[in-house]
Amino acid sequence: MDVNVDHYNVLGLPSGEEGAKLSEKEISKAYRLKALELHPDKRPDDPQAQSNFQNLKTSYEILKDEKARKLFDELLQVKREQVHRKAQYDVKRRRMVSDLEEREWAANAPDPASKAREEEERIAKKLKEEIARIRAMFANKRASSSRKEATETRRESVANSGGGLNKEKVLKVSWEKSGEEYTAEKLKEVFAKFGEVEDVVIKSSRKKGSALVVMASKEAVVTASGNVCGHISNPLLVLPLQSTVAMEFPPRSMEPEPSSNLVGAGYQSFEESILKKLQKAAEKQK
Repeated sequence: MDVNVDHYNVLGLPSGEEGAKLSEKEISKAYRLKALELHPDKRPDDPQAQSNFQNLKTSYEILKDEKARKLFDELLQVKREQVHRKAQYDVKRRRMVSDLEEREWAANAPDPASKAREEEERIAKKLKEEIARIRAMFANKRASSSRKEATETRRESVANSGGGLNKEKVLKVSWEKSGEEYTAEKLKEVFAKFGEVEDVVIKSSRKKGSALVVMASKEAVVTASGNVCGHISNPLLVLPLQSTVAMEFPPRSMEPEPSSNLVGAGYQSFEESILKKLQKAAEKQK
């Protein structure tokens, strides 16, 4: 947006000293009213509707940002002073009675117009930087929102076995939130020793962290299942997402392991008891 645009006028507000005194609440109210008027949905035949609405949002963000608004108010003040000085200069010039007096004045007196231009350029440059900062901030917010949506989509895909995902290649991993924290990259590194890791989706709560680890093969799931790995201060509990994996590759002992038949609340109790025992063992080793 051009730095010569009066952002107060864009929102339908008075400019100058009166605009500088407006509260943030008054500016927000004016923006809402103007947004209803200029919204593209209400102006389908106006080719400039989208552009005008975007300019309105930019002006509002500048006036809402304390630092940007202060710079803009300073810019307006410099422009007003420049107009005032020019008017005074014209009056003085008309009063000059000779070319000699005019030349002496021009040679000895500083050029107020030049100083005003320099000040205007300085503040305009700062205002451009603030506008760029605001735009970058909103671009980062949009990028963060897109990444969050992508993560949610992946999480739903794994949880619901969408897109032909084989549950028999998925491990359920859990750990306590009080100890070593695990990221997707760290979990990939931990489980890479059992086989190729295709994806990791973190599912955390306040008290406990958990994740779904998608392996490239069923054999890797069997190898990793039942193993306790990770950091000694906060070990990982690893179980297959679908218990049929254990049936395809039965253990050496013909007696079923207690953990393979645990579901629902029973699985959760077993998981918590294992984690507590491991943490106590880690504390004794310290």
